[in-house]
Amino acid sequence: MASSRRRHATPGRIGRVGRQAVPRPRVVMALLLLLGLVCMMLLDGYLRAEIGDDQRIRTGASADSVPSDVLEGGPILSFPGGTARTQSVPDKTIVLTFDDGPDPEWSGKVMDVLDENDVPGTFFLVGSMVSRYPDIVRRMVDEGNEVGVHTFTHVDLSYQSEARVKREIAQTQLALAGAAGITTTLFRAPYSSQTDAIDDYSWPVYERLGAMGYTSVFIDTDSEDWKRPGVSEIVEGATPEDGEGASVLFHDSGGDRSETLAALPKYIKKMKAKGYTFTTVSGAQQLDAAAGEDGAAADGAAEDGAVPPGLAQAGGAQGDPAQAAHREADTASLWEGRALIAAVKVAEWTVPGLATMLGVVGVAVLGRFGLMLVLARRHHRQRNRRRFSWGPEVTEPVSVIVPAYNEKECIAATLSSLAASTHPIEIVVVDDGSTDGTAEIAEALGLPNVRVIRQENAGKPAALNNGVRQARHDIVVMMDGDTVFEPDAVHQLVQPFADTGIGAVAGNAKVGNRSTMIGAWQHIEYVMGFNLDRRMYDLLRCMPTIPGAIGAFRRRAVLEVGGMSEDTLAEDTDITIALHRAGWRVVYAEHARAWTEAPASLGQLWRQRYRWSYGTMQALWKHRRSVTDRGPSGRFGRIGMPLVVLFQIVTPVFAPLIDVFTVYSMVFVDFQASLLAWLAVLAVQLFCAAYAFRLDREKYRYLLMMPLQQLAYRQLMYLVLIHSCVTAATGGRLRWQKLKRTGEVGTPHVGAS
Repeated sequence: MASSRRRHATPGRIGRVGRQAVPRPRVVMALLLLLGLVCMMLLDGYLRAEIGDDQRIRTGASADSVPSDVLEGGPILSFPGGTARTQSVPDKTIVLTFDDGPDPEWSGKVMDVLDENDVPGTFFLVGSMVSRYPDIVRRMVDEGNEVGVHTFTHVDLSYQSEARVKREIAQTQLALAGAAGITTTLFRAPYSSQTDAIDDYSWPVYERLGAMGYTSVFIDTDSEDWKRPGVSEIVEGATPEDGEGASVLFHDSGGDRSETLAALPKYIKKMKAKGYTFTTVSGAQQLDAAAGEDGAAADGAAEDGAVPPGLAQAGGAQGDPAQAAHREADTASLWEGRALIAAVKVAEWTVPGLATMLGVVGVAVLGRFGLMLVLARRHHRQRNRRRFSWGPEVTEPVSVIVPAYNEKECIAATLSSLAASTHPIEIVVVDDGSTDGTAEIAEALGLPNVRVIRQENAGKPAALNNGVRQARHDIVVMMDGDTVFEPDAVHQLVQPFADTGIGAVAGNAKVGNRSTMIGAWQHIEYVMGFNLDRRMYDLLRCMPTIPGAIGAFRRRAVLEVGGMSEDTLAEDTDITIALHRAGWRVVYAEHARAWTEAPASLGQLWRQRYRWSYGTMQALWKHRRSVTDRGPSGRFGRIGMPLVVLFQIVTPVFAPLIDVFTVYSMVFVDFQASLLAWLAVLAVQLFCAAYAFRLDREKYRYLLMMPLQQLAYRQLMYLVLIHSCVTAATGGRLRWQKLKRTGEVGTPHVGAS
């Protein structure tokens, strides 16, 4: 029983293979990582107003439903008992208000000016900015300033649904709770000005907020510093007339505020010289109440007991009267706010980091295309010159080893194609414990020079090693049991052995069942990805893999490195690297063509590529010391190994970022520009593919499938690789999987494409 299981259980260094496939929790972990990435991007986009952004600003609307005493009243609007009431700033009193912060560059400098002149300010804060810069908000509160809500994303609330309005307010309150441990009853709407600008669309918003316990704050004078009119104009515009009190508007964010910083100290000194005092909104309310001008409660809260969500009912007001609008955040709001700020901090680091990584990946991808095109062209011109020769023609017989495990659908076509070979060969069929009569079919064909060797099921490496031991010739060709050779394939494949320094040759594997969509996608991948890559690696003398479907070896070289190893699930990559390290050269024979049966379903394709990816990682890990070796081993370790890791693991793992960011940009940023960028990358890939098809003399019609391949097939391959990386990183186990064969790949015509 033990020996019968080894066919599906090859031990590896990264994770020894067991009878279980990758445990479900690892799949869940990969999905959670993907979900986390998407959430971070959405959060970052929301904070930067790329998601949910609404730049509409309402102007010129009628105000028929707005009470006249509100339109003509003071800048502080509340709704005690459900009735609208306005309050004015007392004479000779200034309430400095600042909108759109906090800003990492300007808010701190504004507070420095206020501190130097010993005056407080009231800052109306945008929630998204609060969550990004909580330390600034904490300083505002600690230094005695008052803060209010200016929505979370700075949208005109008159255009928003009731749910959106509540969300804008609640999210800002959570951000305040997380940043400074407080919430506030003060509110100022974006794009608002004086009370006479309230219209029929914004009035219901103020009524709803008033019912929730909020005090809406407007202005009396506008410095218009956002226009950057000059310091003197800012000071003049902010100055009230005839000693009247005023709620004055400045900005501490939203652009260059250097003129604001220059004007602010001059304005404060000017107003103090005129006998003005400075206070906060709450301070002005208390002064107004104390003067008996209005019967409003000193703290500005609604008399009917309405309290904004997240505000503590009891003991909420802070001790400083100038901060009477502040409430101590309840425990739930406090921790939810801290969680929001923590998530924002992660997003602030993650998304720019991913964007940087995206740039690196993009450069690597384009660099790879450029390198492949240059070297592939050079390889083609070099190998197809009339005078090019590896040396004297190789005509001696070779041994062809066919490992077979339950290949009844394919074995007849495979052996028939070999029988038509133009090169003298012996065929060694190693039946690896098949249970479907594969060996009997091979023997019944009665083909000359065919030997069938039976062994108990021991795995493909063991079958190949058995074949090498039984081979009678110095050159051995290895192939899969589902592959058919063109008549001159063996002859073309062995010609490089005229060079005594060459230890192995990679052939040109073609997808035979390319009539289906999945087959056509794999056909494009084989021609563009595998074969174009091999041309590049050949010239760089660091070929990482000889395809299992068609490869030739010096028998002596195979035995020298210990034969086909069972240490990995990618024995072809393993032995190729081992040959490099032993000092043998590995080359690519583009005219040696073989036709293989590619997976016909997505499930089979996933299992095959999963094993390939995982096995490649095992092989790279096994030979990791080649990076520090000297001689041929070090050459591969310092040239081939980094290229394989960069182009076959790192770049594909992070390449989905290109697609994720592209979709994100199309939906939330600039659809046209993002689409054009994606089409430009597709055009580059299409050009490379067309050139690869030209070199391989393939029909261009399959390239019509490439856009769809980029949208669907490529994503599947990325997921397979990511799945393999998760398995390797977590020590998962992976079993050998036998693909279901259909036998539809028959004996090819010469030069068929």
